[in-house]
Amino acid sequence: MNNTKYMNPYLAGFLLGLVLLVTIYITGRGLGASGAVKSAVVATVETVAPAHTGDLKFYKEYGEEHPGNPLKNWLVFEIAGVVIGAFISGLISNRLKFTFEQFPKSIKKFRIAGALAGGALFGFGAQLARGCTSGAALSGMAVMSTGGIITMIAIFGGAYIFAYFFRKLWLSNKGDY
Repeated sequence: MNNTKYMNPYLAGFLLGLVLLVTIYITGRGLGASGAVKSAVVATVETVAPAHTGDLKFYKEYGEEHPGNPLKNWLVFEIAGVVIGAFISGLISNRLKFTFEQFPKSIKKFRIAGALAGGALFGFGAQLARGCTSGAALSGMAVMSTGGIITMIAIFGGAYIFAYFFRKLWLSNKGDY
């Protein structure tokens, strides 16, 4: 049995709210992760194919919003901090290990392919929606945005509905959860 203590979820939520409040105060906008990926993609395309970026409206608009090197966008440092912080948290709590979770009858390569496809679709959807869940839902709800509230309802509602259909896949051979 794992005796690792986790942070109280109410305290963690409160602290996340404080971080969000400070972020909005300092930067004028909320938290988000998809902007860091966009910055990395823009920097890569500008380096690899600068002629391609010269005439396209997207790159011009992005360059006006983020002059200079796109990797100097603060969201890139936010994501780097999340990765480093998660590593330190796992190290301190003695939970730093690589695991592969799957239901008993799954095939590993299909599980990996499904996770990669789902991640790619999620990233594509975040770009279509002009933000990821942390930007749209958390930051949107923090400022009582109707879109943020609807996004959060859709995320949890959709997860609840799909969980009903897919929960049987995670049952062990004994039939318990």
